Amino acid sequence: MFADRAKIVLISGKGGDGHISFRREKYVPDGGPDGGDGGRGGSIVFIADPAVNTLSDYRFKRKFKAQDGEEGQKRNCHGKNGEDLELKVPVGTLIKEALSDKVIHDMSEPRERFVLLKGGRGGKGNQHYATPTMQAPRYAQSGGKALEIEVVLELKVIADVGLVGFPNVGKSTFLSVVSNAKPKIANYHFTTLSPNLGVVDLDGGEGFVLADIPGLIEGASEGVGLGHEFLRHVERCRVLIHMVDASGIEGRDPVQDIRAINSELEKYNVNLAGKRQVIAANKMDLIADEDERNAVIQKLKDEFGTDETEVFPISAAANMGIKPLLYAVNDILKEMHAEPEVFASEFDINEVYADKNEPYYIEVTDDGAYSITGPRIERMLGYTNLEAEKGFMFFQNFMKEQGILDELVEMGIEEGDTVRVYGHEFEYYK
Repeated sequence: MFADRAKIVLISGKGGDGHISFRREKYVPDGGPDGGDGGRGGSIVFIADPAVNTLSDYRFKRKFKAQDGEEGQKRNCHGKNGEDLELKVPVGTLIKEALSDKVIHDMSEPRERFVLLKGGRGGKGNQHYATPTMQAPRYAQSGGKALEIEVVLELKVIADVGLVGFPNVGKSTFLSVVSNAKPKIANYHFTTLSPNLGVVDLDGGEGFVLADIPGLIEGASEGVGLGHEFLRHVERCRVLIHMVDASGIEGRDPVQDIRAINSELEKYNVNLAGKRQVIAANKMDLIADEDERNAVIQKLKDEFGTDETEVFPISAAANMGIKPLLYAVNDILKEMHAEPEVFASEFDINEVYADKNEPYYIEVTDDGAYSITGPRIERMLGYTNLEAEKGFMFFQNFMKEQGILDELVEMGIEEGDTVRVYGHEFEYYK
């Protein structure tokens, strides 16, 4: 089965903790703190690899974690950084946040690198906290937490032209005739179960990439017959070749087939209905009577033919009428913007995992206490022992550095008033 969608959990590496140690040597009486910093945690990095064609690497393994940073060591030794986890995906893969289904990033450029989750920063060792009045700090900073997110990887094939139509109308045969692709071909419905890509080379060095989109059926926009899996690959194509079986040997009406497929395209994504199309009336060699052939083509032109939608009678099996169709498509492409559609980011992961300039909030509760909250304060409490004298001094310095004490004074706090910080209560004194 062609793997073009996967849901996975990603976890960056935790930062290594800072180390608490003191220099103790025979001839160094005032050695002081020498705890080293922790190593940075590994990041989650996506790479758009042209050599990768499917998302099969993510079908059976659902959780991917980068390496944690190592703890700092004595003698000011820095902990080892965690290795980044590099995940290779096909060019054209969308990374979506699983819960909201919003696009985080479109891996549309070959060999592009995208850092999705940054590793936690390494904690500072106790050497950083020595002051003239605190020459032997017995605390260090914990490493930054690992970040976790569940994402959906969704491959949307990048091709200039998409070949659409009902099953068994000759799309795979057409692709094999006009390009270097070698799709499986047989006379039964749903022969093609995955998109096939081929390069169409024309005279003068011109050409384009053609994608054979697996046969669609009515209800595809609701997911019938793997419809969603197939339709997503149409979204990047700039032009569509809409192929129909003009011979009617299976009792199909080509006019009704075109209407049905166009309806499914519009239901799935209204923008698909506006894409430029050319109509390829295939299997014309199976209509023996010339007047009947002309009548079929004229009916298609009457129904769908415009200045922007041409109808071409062809036979893929007999290699008949194909070149005029290909050159017409190439001319349309030259009139259009050369770049395939790139999906804009809808989900800013930096806002979710913001690490700097985060706000704090102070409010006066009903009993007159001052309640202080904020993400940085909460994280600081996670690695600070307020029961220890040194830890409490660190907490006081943090409150001062953040400007919280000054704001409390501006709000009118007085000595003896209660201050609450995430379950901890203190009495305020200058």
